[in-house]
This record gives sequence, C-alpha cells and structure tokens, in this order.
Amino acid sequence: MHWTCGRTMACSLLPYLLLLALAQTALTAGVFELKIDSFTSSSGICGRQSEDCRIFFRVCLKHSQNVINPEPPCTYGDALTDIFDADSNSISESAPIRVPFNFKWPGTFSLIIEAWKAEAPGQSTENQNNLISRLATRHKLTVGEGWTKGENLSNQSELRYSYHVVCNEFYHGEACSAYCRPRNDTFGHYTCDKEGKPNCLEGWKGEYCTEAICAGCSKQHGRCNSPGECVCHHGWQGKSCDECARHPGCKHGTCKLPWECDCREGWGGLYCDQDLNYCTNHKPCQNGASCTNTGEGSYTCACPPGYTGKDCEVKINECDSNPCRNGGSCNDLENDYSCTCPQGFYGKSCEISAMRCTDGPCFNGGTCIQEDTGGYTCRCPSNFTGSNCEKRMDRCSSSSPCTNGAQCFDFGSIIMCRCQPGFTGSRCETNIDDCASNPCRNGGTCFDRINNYSCTCTLGFSGKDCTVRTSLCDQFPCENGGTCFTHFTGPVCQCPRNFMGTRCEHSLKPTVKPAVNGDPPAAMIAAIALGIVTFSLLVCAAIFVLRHLYRGRELRALSTSVKNDLETVNNRNAVIGGGAPKNGSLPGSLKEKEEQHLDKNKFDLYNLRFFRPPAKDLFR
Repeated sequence: MHWTCGRTMACSLLPYLLLLALAQTALTAGVFELKIDSFTSSSGICGRQSEDCRIFFRVCLKHSQNVINPEPPCTYGDALTDIFDADSNSISESAPIRVPFNFKWPGTFSLIIEAWKAEAPGQSTENQNNLISRLATRHKLTVGEGWTKGENLSNQSELRYSYHVVCNEFYHGEACSAYCRPRNDTFGHYTCDKEGKPNCLEGWKGEYCTEAICAGCSKQHGRCNSPGECVCHHGWQGKSCDECARHPGCKHGTCKLPWECDCREGWGGLYCDQDLNYCTNHKPCQNGASCTNTGEGSYTCACPPGYTGKDCEVKINECDSNPCRNGGSCNDLENDYSCTCPQGFYGKSCEISAMRCTDGPCFNGGTCIQEDTGGYTCRCPSNFTGSNCEKRMDRCSSSSPCTNGAQCFDFGSIIMCRCQPGFTGSRCETNIDDCASNPCRNGGTCFDRINNYSCTCTLGFSGKDCTVRTSLCDQFPCENGGTCFTHFTGPVCQCPRNFMGTRCEHSLKPTVKPAVNGDPPAAMIAAIALGIVTFSLLVCAAIFVLRHLYRGRELRALSTSVKNDLETVNNRNAVIGGGAPKNGSLPGSLKEKEEQHLDKNKFDLYNLRFFRPPAKDLFR
C-alpha cells in the first residue's frame, strides 16, 4: 500500500480530503482507539543505522477471520501514526491511534499492527524491506471507556499496547447503534439515557416528547401548546377550557354551549337582568308591608295602616292634615289622632261649639247663624275667613284678579292693579294698540306687538318706521363692470361689451382651444363659426325688419286717427262757430294718444337699452 503523494495535484487535494475525513468522523457512530505503550527490537529497530532511525505504525481493523490476511482492504478501517524517533519516548507518549466507524460495533474483530521504518519524505508501506514487525490477532471487545491491555512478544520484537471502543456523542448502547440527541425545541423535549432512549423533560410526553402535558385540559374545547398552558377554543374558558362563555351582557344566567344565557330561577329577560322574584331577593317593603311581584323587576307594597310610600317607609302623621278645628291642638297617635279643644269647643275635631250667637263669637263684622244642634256658624265679610272670621284674607295671594303679570295691591275695600308696560284696563287685561298712531311711513304696514310694533316696508324703504330710503341695487351687485339701474320690476344690470346675463356673469369672448390629436380641422371650425355669425346676423336683421313694419303700421293707424279727429274738430268748430286750435295745440284726446304713443316708445327704448335677453333667446 502506497501512502506518498505521487503527483502534485494529489498533494494539493490533501487538505480537502482531510476535511472530508473529519466530516465523516463527525458522523461516525464510534471510534476504535489504540495506544502503543512500548516497542523494542532485539537486533535494534533499524539495524546498524539506529542513530538516525525513524519509524511509524499502521493499524488495520478487519472483520473476524480464522486466518487473518494482513493485506488490504481493512474492512473496518485503518490508520497511520505520525513518524517517531526510534530511541525516544515519543512513541509511548503519542496520542491514541483512532479508527472511526459508522456501523453497529460487531464485538469481534481482527487486529493487525505493523511497525515500519520511515523513508523520507513520508510514510510508505510499499517497500516490504522496511517492515520491522507485524502482529495479526483476533479479539472480542465490548464498548466501554476502560482500556484492554495486549502484547506481542517474539524473538525479534516486543510490542505492548492498549485499546478500547467508545461511542461518539449522540450514539449509545452496547454496539453504538442507538442514536439519541438531547433537544428542547419544536422537534422534541428530552434527554438521553445510556441505552439511547429519550427521557422526556418535565411537562412533555409522547414517543419523541412533542406532546405538552396540561393537567385536566379539555381536548375537545382546548389545546395544550406548552406545559401547564391550556389554550381554549373560541367560546370556551376556564383553566381547563371546560366552561362555556356566556353571551356578552348576561347578568344572572348560565350556559351549556357558548354564547347562551340561560336564566337562573327568579330572573328573566334576554340578558337575565330582570328580577322576576324581586320581593324574595330584595325584600323592599318595610314596616310589615306585604310585597307582590309584578314581573320584570317590578313590585308593589301593601302598606299597613299608618304608613305610606313606595316601600311603606314613610310614617303617616295624622296631624299633618290639621284635623283639629277652632284652634284645637292635635296629638298624633298610632294610626289615629286626638284634639285638645279650647274652651267652648268639643268633639273629635273640636268641630262642635258650646257657644251661642248671643255670646258674640263672630269677629270683624261677621254674621252669626245659630245651629239647631246647639252650635253656630259665622258668615264672614269678603276679606275675612276662619270659623269666627278672625283671619284677614289676602285676595292678591290667593287668587289675584290682575292679569298679564300686573302687580296686585289689596287695600281691603278695593283691589288695585299696576299694569306692565303695553297693557291697560282695571285688571290690565287690554293690550295697548301701538299701531293706533300710524307709526309706519311711506305706505308701510304696521303689526301690533306687546308694548311695541313692527313695520313691513314697501319696495325702496326700510328701517323701524320705513323712513330710510334704500336702493335695490345695494343688494344686487352687477359683475364684470356692469351698471345697476332701478326698474319698477326690480334691479336691472346694464352689461359691458362681451358680457351678458342677469348680473353680467356670462362672458361672450370666444375661447381658443389648443389643437390636439383627433380634433376637427381648423377649416371646419372656422366654417362652423362663420355659419353661426351669419345666422345671428340674419336673425337680427329679421327682428329689425319686423319691428320696423310693426311701428310703421302703428304710425299709419295714428295718422288716420289724427286725421279723423281733425276732421271732427273742424266740423265741430264749423257748427259751433269756433276757430281752429290755437298755438298749434291738439285736442285733449288726440294729445293723450300722442303722449301714450311717445311713452310707449320711450318704454321700448328703455327696455332695449338696459335689458339684455339670455343668449339662448338670440337664436330662436
């Protein structure tokens, strides 16, 4: 077997091969380790040139053979030691020879140990003349940390060595065949025992310890992601997720399924918030009253005599109604009263008098009427009251005759009222008409108020009394430089050139649109514009001709009328003997017709000057 670098390329690949070997070692199940304790040769290790002698060892592992063949291949693996000086102690002090394996350790094997003389520059087993000694033996070995001693004593050499087999990390068992890597992540939560079996960490279970343990967690209504943490499904709650969630707002109810609200006894309503047995649960009635449920949290109390109120919490004082008459004093008793009557009166409420009319019991001019039962009655004047007319009555405080907030004064024989501004009368019952003086000017309409008035002014006037002259143009602004004029129909705007509209808000200036792809040709646009202008001129000319014909017809009619009137006047003057009208004046009827015609022409000119019709009417 040749171990030298025959070619340069092979030597350059050596580091990569070493890295590959290390990677394979990291994946191996175990390693066979052997230590050279001592090695000697009877004739010298290197013969006569022992002073410069250097050696190395080769270890070969094979499957168990009855007749061991030392030649390759080494089925279980092989290894070479470093080169040592033959006469030094470096052989025994060197590190163990390691032969890794990635299979189940068989227990029996063949071991071959060879000592070779090293030739510069490296280790070579090709020249059999360099072989110093060879040991080939069978062994049986179990996995363990302890070292097993071995030796080979012959006439030529003495070799003493130690060896053992250990499992690599994460491999366990007698044959390093059980792989177990401790972990605490998504793929498992466990440690490993000597046999390579996983031992689950606390709170985990399952073949690979991936199932968290949550004591009592409902598998139907929850899930256990971490030990002791039971995560409930929607609609369930509680430490073990075995309690259903009630409907939000449920006050006195339970549930068997999520979002239910089954009312407990004595409660009703959608949210079980209505007390159907309020009397039993709250006992609201006091002082021995009896309670009756009326449903939906309502109740009524039947109070015993002497008590009142919603809960019979108020004790009735029979003296509150002043039952004792004629100055008697009242004494409150249990559900009753008694009166201590003054001298001359008796009865339950001191209502019976022992006095007679002859004793003069009525005061302040009261009239005494004798009763058949022995008592009497006093008929009091209008401003006194009481059983003996002893109390003066304030007629203003009891029922004031004054109206509309007037102040009342009782002077005994008469009552006077001080009226609020705007009212009059003996009882201030009449509202003064503030429009009586016609305060509204310039045709305004007056509306009477309480101690005030308001005016609705005619067009062109404003103010409290319609005395302020206003212009309608103040509230009718003309735009774009237009001038406002007041017309009997309202404000009118005279627009400058190229503007139109009620407020001159529309512009008549042509707009030039930039040419874009797909627009009509410029010639077509010009032709359309020229056609519109021509049509407009024709319409205007037609309107002008029609108006001229209409005015000519009116002038001819007027001329005929004037001629007839002149003939009539001339005939009349001829009959009566009068002359023609003086100073070229016309008769009254004729003059009125002429003035009407001139006024009509003025009105037409005025409209033509200040009113511009909308643009849509120009092209009808």
